[in-house]
Amino acid sequence: MVKLAGCLLVAGAAFFANAQSKTPTAAEALKQSFDYVNQKILLMAEDFPEAKYEYKLKPEMRSFREVIVHITSGNVYAAKAGRGEKVKWDELPPANYKTKAECVALTRKWINEANASLKASPEGWHGSLEPFLSVLQHTSEHYGLLVAYYRANGLVPPESRPKK
Repeated sequence: MVKLAGCLLVAGAAFFANAQSKTPTAAEALKQSFDYVNQKILLMAEDFPEAKYEYKLKPEMRSFREVIVHITSGNVYAAKAGRGEKVKWDELPPANYKTKAECVALTRKWINEANASLKASPEGWHGSLEPFLSVLQHTSEHYGLLVAYYRANGLVPPESRPKK
């Protein structure tokens, strides 16, 4: 009886461990990555000094503020296309969002909207993981650019700071 109880305990523990290490579906992995990069962007929008929001790496490039609005344009597209709306990937006009507070509120709003669309249709509107996959790639590319804005200003990006 003791051996049987021990075997059941080991089998139960193995089953539990296997259930926790289940490989996520493509849609689940996309959702995790989408959330991960969007939360890093939101944190940067909140964290970057307001006095440096107009900083440009080079005069012909977008300012930090304009990059945040540009990234958010992707989430607008994801939210709307993810709901099945016929939409183009248009730019939000950066001139309409002049302050850090406006940019942070805009970013938060459209991350939430895109997440709601992804939750409602995790496989994408047409079952292809689009538009979320394209927006994830776009956002990830610009995340790297924002890291350069931090470094050029002698700042450490939030993701690179020691964990508390």
